[in-house]
Amino acid sequence: MQNRFLIVLSVILAGSCAMAADKPRARDLGVPFDGTPGPLNAITDVAGIEVGHTTIIEGSGDLVRGQGPVRTGVTAILPRGKSNMGAVFAGWFSQNGNGEMTGTTWIEESGQLWGPVMITNTHSVGIVHDAVIEWGVTNDRFASAIDVDDWWSLPVVGETWDGWLNDLNGFHVTKEHAFSALDTATGGPVAEGNVGGGTGMICYEFKGGIGTASRELQFGDDKFTLGVLVQANFGWRSQLQIAGVPVGKEIPSNPAYAASNRVGSERDMGSIIAIVATDAPLLPHQLKRIARRVSMGVARTGGIASDSSGDIFLAFSTNAPLPGMTEKIGQVDMLPNPWMTKMFEATVHATEEAIINAMVAAETMTGINDRTVNAIPHDELQELLRKYNRLN
Repeated sequence: MQNRFLIVLSVILAGSCAMAADKPRARDLGVPFDGTPGPLNAITDVAGIEVGHTTIIEGSGDLVRGQGPVRTGVTAILPRGKSNMGAVFAGWFSQNGNGEMTGTTWIEESGQLWGPVMITNTHSVGIVHDAVIEWGVTNDRFASAIDVDDWWSLPVVGETWDGWLNDLNGFHVTKEHAFSALDTATGGPVAEGNVGGGTGMICYEFKGGIGTASRELQFGDDKFTLGVLVQANFGWRSQLQIAGVPVGKEIPSNPAYAASNRVGSERDMGSIIAIVATDAPLLPHQLKRIARRVSMGVARTGGIASDSSGDIFLAFSTNAPLPGMTEKIGQVDMLPNPWMTKMFEATVHATEEAIINAMVAAETMTGINDRTVNAIPHDELQELLRKYNRLN
C-alpha cells in the first residue's frame, strides 16, 4: 500500500504546475465573461492563499470494491498559507443541503475560520477531517496560532459525490493523501479539471472538476481582489448555458448518466462546493451575503439547486489578522454596505467563470465498469459561440 501511494503521488503531483500552465481555459477558447480578472484569474490572486491537490488515479475495468478503479482525490485551500493558521472572518450558505461541509456550525456561531478548507469525495470527509487535525498536531501549527495549550480544531471539509467513476466505497483516500495536499499547497497558477477532489466529478454530464477564477475591484483609491474555487459536480446536460448560449441543448449527445436509463432531472446526481476568498475588509455577516451570491453564478450556467444537489458555499476574508483567542480588544475595518454590490457582482461573475474553467480544463475520463464521461468538445463550443455571435 505504501509503495503504491508513493508511486501515485510522484506521478500526479510532479505535473500539477505544468497542468495549470498548459491547459486551455475558457477565455483561451474565446468565451466572453464580465468583469476584470486578476493576473492569474484564480483564487490565488488573493495574496497569501495556497492551493494543493492530491490526485488518485488507479486501475481500470469492472468495479471491485476496495480495489478500484479509483478516480478521486483531495484539494486543500489555505487562507493564509501553511505558515499562518491564524483566523479569518468567514460566512457560509447552503443553497441546497444534500451535501456536507463540516465545521460550519462554529463558523456560523463565531464568524471565524481557523486553518485550511478541504474538499474531497462524499465518503472521505471523515478521514480528511481527522487528517487535518493530525497535521496540525504534528506540525504544531494550530497551537502556535491560537497560543493556548488546550487547543481544539473543527476542520472544514466539503464534499461532492464521485461514485459514477470512482470506487467510492473502497475508501481509497488516506490521511497521507490529505497531508500531501496540505504540504504541497502553493500560490501561483492552480491546476484545474481532473485534479484533487475534482478528479472523478461530472458537470452538466460533461467531465467536471476543479475550476477557479478571480475579479479585481476598485473603490476610489482602494483596490481589492476576490477569487473563487469550485468543485463542480452538478446539473444535467440540457441545462448547460455558456455565455448565454444553450450549449447543453446544442450538444445533447453522450450525456454521462445515459447508461443509468434516467431522464431529465433524474440524471442530476451531483453537487457543487464553492470557496470565495477576498482581501477586502468584510465582517462575517457580509461574507455570508457574499456566499449567498454564489448561487447566482451557478444559475448563470444553468444550475437550479435540484433536490439531489448539495450546493454549499463558504466565503472568507484575509484582510487583517484577527484578535483571536486573547483578552485584548481588537479593531477591524469594514467595507461600507453600499460597496457590497460590486462584491456581489464579482462573486457572481467569478463563480460562473470558475465553473466553465473546470469543464474546459477537464479531460475525458473512463472509470469504474468502463463508464466514460466525455470532456466538453472545445471546437464545438467555439463553433456554437460563433453561431450565436458570442465568440470573443
